[in-house]
Amino acid sequence: MSSSPLQDLKIIDLSTVLAGPSVGTFFAELGARVIKVEHPQHGDITNTWRLKQESDLSKQSAYYASVNHKKELVKLNLELAADYRIFLNELKDADILLMNFKKGDDQKLKVTPTELWKIKPDLLIGKITGFGSDNDRIAYDLILQAESGFMSMNGTAESGPVKMPVALIDVLAAHQLKEGLLLALLQRQQGKGQLVSVSLYDAAICSLANQASNYLMAQQVPQRIGSLHPNIAPYGEIFETQDGQLLTFAIGSDQHFDKLVAYLGLNELAKDPRFCSNMERVKNREVLFNYMASVISMKTCSQILSSLLELNVPVAKIKSLDEVFADPKALSLVKEEQINGQNTRRVSQIAFKFEA
Repeated sequence: MSSSPLQDLKIIDLSTVLAGPSVGTFFAELGARVIKVEHPQHGDITNTWRLKQESDLSKQSAYYASVNHKKELVKLNLELAADYRIFLNELKDADILLMNFKKGDDQKLKVTPTELWKIKPDLLIGKITGFGSDNDRIAYDLILQAESGFMSMNGTAESGPVKMPVALIDVLAAHQLKEGLLLALLQRQQGKGQLVSVSLYDAAICSLANQASNYLMAQQVPQRIGSLHPNIAPYGEIFETQDGQLLTFAIGSDQHFDKLVAYLGLNELAKDPRFCSNMERVKNREVLFNYMASVISMKTCSQILSSLLELNVPVAKIKSLDEVFADPKALSLVKEEQINGQNTRRVSQIAFKFEA
């Protein structure tokens, strides 16, 4: 971004792993000064989470680098009096403190709200927990994906439950905490601090969206149906083109369906009682798939994409990450930073733009 709207903010980041640190990086990208405090020996555990090809232990792991952009790293052991005094000195002019300690550790390290507000009464504290402040259960993203229903819905009947390939619940919780802290900044009163707490569990449940309502209103327990949408068809079916590429469609309206089948030369399907409405297409999606697959298999991916995008039909090639980052639009969201001679790259935490 050309401007730095939060350049006057100072943030101390005591958090580790992904959710908390990504909130710190979000504020850093918006211009805030972010100081990341790590234990001198243990550091952030994600620096040990390395790919096979990441053998140089003197460099940051890619995982760690993904959510620790533009931060000042300070090594402090808060259990040592001298280091704790350094921490308190930094706290005196801080605006926000981020933490994700398990229950009891904040008391052991003397970083409870009561202790912090003695030094900085108007400090905003952003806290991430696993299952809530009163629960000492250790929580990783996989555990939350399992216990919040995400894994039970993800995958196919053959595959069994499958976790998402990113730490989705961490990402969702981070977004919730960002929103809460931004609201707290807007409402900040002179001399009065605020604790904003988000649990991974609550963030996961709040993100179940239409799948939750399908159950709560219609008692529909989602089954593993791969990429298929339980309410829309064709939506998520995967088709192979003549040149071996994979395509998928998100046909959310009858208008889109009419355009799609007209392009495929299957005009009669638009009037077929089995496919003339979305509800009927959901009931008969396997038959519809076979009709479409036979035609799509005789066309190239580029032919289909160019024609259907011209018609504004929602279609996409299923891309691998190397294909994704071959696109200049994706590359524009990549942030680079050199740390101790190491070139690091990550995707931005900022997706919004201020436009005239």
